[in-house]
Amino acid sequence: MPSTRDYYEVLGVEREAGADEIKKAYRSRARDVHPDTSDHEDAEERFKELNEAYEVLSDADKRANYDRFGTAEPQGFPGGYGYADPFGGGVGDLFSVIFEGMAGGGRQQVRPEGRDMSAQVVVTLGEAASGVSKQVTYTRVAPCSTCEGSGAAKGGTVRTCPVCQGSGQVSTARRTFLGTFQSVAACDTCGATGTIIDPPCPSCGGQGRVQARETVTIEVPAGVQDGQTVTVPGMGEAGLRGARAGDLIAQVRVRPHDFLHREGDDLHARAGVPMTIAALGGEISVPVFSESVSVKVPAASQNGDTLTVRGAGMPRQRGGHGDLVVHVNVIVPRKLSKEQRRLLEELAGSMGDVTSHSKLDRVRDWLGL
Repeated sequence: MPSTRDYYEVLGVEREAGADEIKKAYRSRARDVHPDTSDHEDAEERFKELNEAYEVLSDADKRANYDRFGTAEPQGFPGGYGYADPFGGGVGDLFSVIFEGMAGGGRQQVRPEGRDMSAQVVVTLGEAASGVSKQVTYTRVAPCSTCEGSGAAKGGTVRTCPVCQGSGQVSTARRTFLGTFQSVAACDTCGATGTIIDPPCPSCGGQGRVQARETVTIEVPAGVQDGQTVTVPGMGEAGLRGARAGDLIAQVRVRPHDFLHREGDDLHARAGVPMTIAALGGEISVPVFSESVSVKVPAASQNGDTLTVRGAGMPRQRGGHGDLVVHVNVIVPRKLSKEQRRLLEELAGSMGDVTSHSKLDRVRDWLGL
C-alpha cells in the first residue's frame, strides 16, 4: 500500500535525521503499532506504512530519490519534465512498461505469506550451560481449525480464479510508439491467491486463519549466548488460505550469575585461598553450577593471580568447552590462637620479617585473646 503521508512524518524524525536516529525511531514506533500488540483498529495499516517509510529512509539511494523527487523509485528524467507519448502515458510510465516487458513478466506472483514473529525467553547461566526447554505462550494469527486453513465453509468450494486462471497475476498489453509491451500486476479479483472461495468459512471469513493463543516449546541449546535467537519454523503468522506461515524467532536472554562471570565461552570466578595453601601450594574446590571443580594452586600464589582449568567453562556450540579462570583471593585469618601466633612469629623471624610485639600484645597472648 503506497503511503500518502510524508515518510519523515510517519517515523517522527526531522529531514536531517541520521541513520541511527531513523533506526531508533522505527524500533520505538514499531512496538506501538505492531498488530500483535497494538490496540489501534488500523494497527496493520499503520505498521505497513511504518515499514514502507523505514524501507525507504534507511536506504541511502532510495532516500536520495525520495528527497529529490518525492518517490523512492529511480527517475529516468530527473526533474520530471512530463513528456507524454501518443498513447497517454508519461515517459517514466513508458520506461516502466518497457523494462517490465524486457524482464519477461515483471513482478512475481504475490503470495500472502505469514510474517515472522518474535518472542523472548529468559534462562539462567546454568540452563545456558546444559541446554533447556522453555515454553512460550503468545497470540498469533493461526490456521483456522474450522476450515483447516482452506478458507471455505463446509460444503463450499475453492475454485480457480477466472480472471488470472490461478496465477494470481494479470497481464496487460500496452501499445507505445516503440511497439506493444506486456505489464504484469497482482490480480485484484482473488487478492493474488489464484483462488475464489464460495462460500467463505464463517469462522475466518475466507482467510483460512484466525487469532489464537498458542503455547510453543523453545529448545534452547547448550552454550547459548545472551541475545542469540532460536527459530521455530512455521510458528509465526499463518499465511492466507494455506500460504506459507512465518517463523517464530525467540531471542534468548541469559541472567547474570551470583559469582560466575561469563566472557565468551570462558567462566571467571573469584575464590578464597587460605594463606598457607597460597604459600605452600595445594588444591581448592570451586563450585561451578551443580558440580565442584578441583583447582591446583601452585606454591607462592599471590593475591590477584589467575589459575586456569582447561575445558571447565561453558560448552561451545561448535564442540568442546571454554575454560574456567579462577581469580585468587588470599585469605588471612582474622583471629589466631596463641600457638598459631607463636608459630607465625617464628616463621616471620626465620624469614627476617620485623614484627613489633608490645607488652599489651603479650598479655593478650597469655589470656588467649
